[in-house]
Amino acid sequence: MTESSPAARLPGAHRPVALVTGPTSGIGKAYATRLASLGYDLVLVARDEDRLAALAHDVQVRFGARAEVLPADLGHPHDRDLVAARLADGVEFLVNNAGFGMSGEFWTQAPDALQHQLDVNVTAVVQLTRAALPPMLHAAKGTVVNVASTAGLIPGRGSTYSASKAYVVSFSQGLAGGLAGTGVRVQALCPGFVRTEFHERAGIDMTSLPRPLWLTVDEVVAGSLHDLEKDRVISVPGMQYKAIVAIAGLIPRSLATRLNRGLFNARGRT
Repeated sequence: MTESSPAARLPGAHRPVALVTGPTSGIGKAYATRLASLGYDLVLVARDEDRLAALAHDVQVRFGARAEVLPADLGHPHDRDLVAARLADGVEFLVNNAGFGMSGEFWTQAPDALQHQLDVNVTAVVQLTRAALPPMLHAAKGTVVNVASTAGLIPGRGSTYSASKAYVVSFSQGLAGGLAGTGVRVQALCPGFVRTEFHERAGIDMTSLPRPLWLTVDEVVAGSLHDLEKDRVISVPGMQYKAIVAIAGLIPRSLATRLNRGLFNARGRT
């Protein structure tokens, strides 16, 4: 097997490097922390430089991991180009986690806001994955985790958010076929509802959701890593969501859409 390129290490370091987008909270933070505990140095990408610096300090103290802070808004082409350039230098693990939903119906959203969501949820995933793959393929080693959602597997939970996550799922599945036998793995991680800042930031009221449907970020990351070891391209953490997705796959799509709307209430979200 070809050795990893020196650029896949931080200057003066010997640990493999993982780049995580949106690591300042939720799944992204849990994934970054877990990777640091497993022996990775990090490149951390998000808009909030203060929170990035705090996370970089935390992983240094707890795990001896070095972290490169890369402030960027993935909704802006220039910032995506900066992150893509860093990926082209080489990393061994990429987590495309950044993404967001919005409250309010589709027809009430400003076109610019809808485009920004598409750029973060879809365009950034495609462009950053494209930048990361050539050095991974050269090294015959690498992992890409694209954080999607069960909303991408079962339609009806919102409109543009579900559609963006369906794209990520399909993109990852197709890419996995082309990468077979190369030593590079790709996964679409499809969690259900997770206790993070996601819904609060989107302004979506989740108080009526039954407690058994909530997952923790640690459960999501553990499920993802377990499925990577099993070479599963689609990862659905949690037995409750595995059951929901399985049932939805056995009934007509129109019924699955109505079931999803009724169970998770798609009103007031985009």
